[in-house]
Amino acid sequence: MSYDNKKRDILLPILIASALIVGVLIGLQLRENDIKRSRLFSSKSDKLNAIMNYIEEEYVDTIARDSLVEKTIPLMMANLDPHSVYIPAKEIESVNESLDGEFSGIGVEFNMPNDTVVVLNTVPGGPSERVGVKSGDRIVRINDTTIAGVKFPQDGIMKRLRGKTGTKVTVSVKRRGVAQLIKFTIVRDIIPVKSVDVAYMVEPKVGYIKISKFARDTYKEFSDAINKLHNQGMKKVIIDLRGNTGGYLDQAVEIVNEFLPENTLIVYTQGKARPRQNLYSDSRGSAKNDEVVVLIDEESASASEIVAGAIQDNDRGTIIGRRSFGKGLVQEQASLTDGSALRLTVARYYTPTGRSIQKPYKLGDGADYYMDISNRYIHGEMNNIDSIKQNTKLRYKTPKGKIVYGGGGIMPDIFVPLDTVGVGKFYKKVYEQSLIFKFTADYSDNHRQELNKITKIGQLKQYLTGQNLMGQFIRYCAKSGVYPEGRDLKHSYKLIDAQLKAFIGRNTPLNDEGFYPFIEPIDSVLKQAVAELHRKKGKY
Repeated sequence: MSYDNKKRDILLPILIASALIVGVLIGLQLRENDIKRSRLFSSKSDKLNAIMNYIEEEYVDTIARDSLVEKTIPLMMANLDPHSVYIPAKEIESVNESLDGEFSGIGVEFNMPNDTVVVLNTVPGGPSERVGVKSGDRIVRINDTTIAGVKFPQDGIMKRLRGKTGTKVTVSVKRRGVAQLIKFTIVRDIIPVKSVDVAYMVEPKVGYIKISKFARDTYKEFSDAINKLHNQGMKKVIIDLRGNTGGYLDQAVEIVNEFLPENTLIVYTQGKARPRQNLYSDSRGSAKNDEVVVLIDEESASASEIVAGAIQDNDRGTIIGRRSFGKGLVQEQASLTDGSALRLTVARYYTPTGRSIQKPYKLGDGADYYMDISNRYIHGEMNNIDSIKQNTKLRYKTPKGKIVYGGGGIMPDIFVPLDTVGVGKFYKKVYEQSLIFKFTADYSDNHRQELNKITKIGQLKQYLTGQNLMGQFIRYCAKSGVYPEGRDLKHSYKLIDAQLKAFIGRNTPLNDEGFYPFIEPIDSVLKQAVAELHRKKGKY
């Protein structure tokens, strides 16, 4: 990749002294006369340190300086843009895990129907599989703590199952057909977290790749997916970035690189202390001849918008869905000596036509900033393209003359409104009580032996066809006092039937590859993407 990847080290002593107001002025005595002398200080950091010392030494009660600093720093950061944040040391591991692409744990995927942890799948070759934990096992106890049937919080369960690599945890499980609890002592190990949820052929020549985030290894996963689908005859690809809130910029750049001819601008970044940095494509792209469609929605942000913006601005493909979030700021994370970190906005990024897609914000007003998505619903934008107001002052043209706008996310080339087809009174009651999730969890548990044998989507479809799932589900709902009335069931039948099959599919060894093919027929955005690829002829 021909771009200059300049990352500047941040000198922690300077950062701590000048930005975090925790520099120690040894021996300074802040009596009344010292306060008068403090007026002579030439910098604001000196003033802040003087106040901190004065409070520590003269306040009526004993004050823990570290605690005061921990409470002060977030207040400072809250007066910057909404994406500059302070991350306390106790939270840094969980924050980093989401983008590291791995964590240390026991290697199980589970859900919690009826207040019980049920193992859906074990990571192949992972710690739990190695000792004999199986899908369908109910985890009753972790070490000496009972977690089943006591409304134990899910984050508390996660904390107990995860831990440092090489450490041990004992889990006691209830297995169907076995009277006694089975104890397993599991040695925690590194567990990979995938960011490419699924990659499969929607139909001959058309591939579908769902990316949930841009983590450390996302490009490698994407490259593997592209190669797999090419081997299956893919000529056209749909990249689904809906719900993808972003991540690492370099991973987004690498993915776009697959589709562009050499020496094409992908994105550029620029900030007060960061000179302009242009990022170009090279000659390595393996999908330069593939037709491409990118799916976005109001949750697609940051790195997702870099991909969509580069494809759109270079006239390389079609963007379909709803207007994206509008995050055009770049953060760098600086680690501090106590294990905490600052994630500070250091630059803006610009799409190839030169537009910033950052939506407006006021310094220190994060609450109003994040209300923007709710306001889009209120003002009807999710259902009507005419409700979307573009900033006509930020008008740009692509090389082929298409008009695009900055200042508020990526506007798709083809707008698809929020799909509410099938959402009737019966479905709303089912949704509010999570009855589809609970039913499919119970069904999967009761049919675990048959489901564990399914390894292909064709097998799964054939199996579920003869199960009369809807009839079983209606009876299940009746036990909770929920009944369809009038034409309610007919109105919601396709929506409910697809979700029942999809969630059961996720409870098989297919995992997400057993989920998305059932959602596909009721996904209006995906259907529009397939139709658009049928409409297009020839290469870009």
